[in-house]
Amino acid sequence: MSEVVIATSEADSQAADAVVQHHAELSGALAARTEALLAAAGRSDAAASRSAAADLVAWVERELVPHALAEEQAMYPAAHRTLAGRMLIDGMLAEHRAITALAGELAAATDPVRAAAAARALTAVFESHLAKENEQVLPLLAASPGVSLAALLEGMHELLGGHEEPQAETGHHSCGCGEHDAAEHPELDARAIPHAIRHATIFGALDSVPLGRGLVLVAPHDPLPLLDQAAQRFPGRFTTEYLERGPEAWRILFARVG
Repeated sequence: MSEVVIATSEADSQAADAVVQHHAELSGALAARTEALLAAAGRSDAAASRSAAADLVAWVERELVPHALAEEQAMYPAAHRTLAGRMLIDGMLAEHRAITALAGELAAATDPVRAAAAARALTAVFESHLAKENEQVLPLLAASPGVSLAALLEGMHELLGGHEEPQAETGHHSCGCGEHDAAEHPELDARAIPHAIRHATIFGALDSVPLGRGLVLVAPHDPLPLLDQAAQRFPGRFTTEYLERGPEAWRILFARVG
């Protein structure tokens, strides 16, 4: 999000920032899974495509759909009661239905090309949807005197509950000795991600990498602070290897080994 959310309290301001950061993590997780499916389909690897599609469908059912339903119950009613938010929320609900329909197309796809097309469409709609939530819905709620965004966020937490996302086990090489083909791993180009949500998006993507697989990060500079933060957030989970060191881009392979 590129603009500051003007809130009626410090608690609401922090709540808005927490929602934006969570949205970035969801975006990163979806992007990583979609790129894995696109890469497998591009290689005409039917087995890898099926595995990537199944992983994406499971994540949508486990993370994305519950998040959307929690928003509908906890956040959207308050915005819909405002004159400025009524038509906006009607549109957001329509987008939720579109996202659900695309998820259904993905689950029903019988070949890699159709699965990849549905995944790409799902990602595009979801990215646009998150931008509207960050830039229109959150500011509307945060600036409303009679609405506590912090309380709404707590309501979403109660609806979603706390859980750890399971990590898929694979039969791929994972000993950490450097035997990784970067061409087989999805890429996340951080240069296109707004600075305010860049790290959260990257962490969401890294959190989605299964054991034995990897993610290639493309950065606009040598991301040493990010590497330190990733090492603290995911201790022992990844090895890192520079594939390119500038001057236009830095490409680093994060290989999941633990």
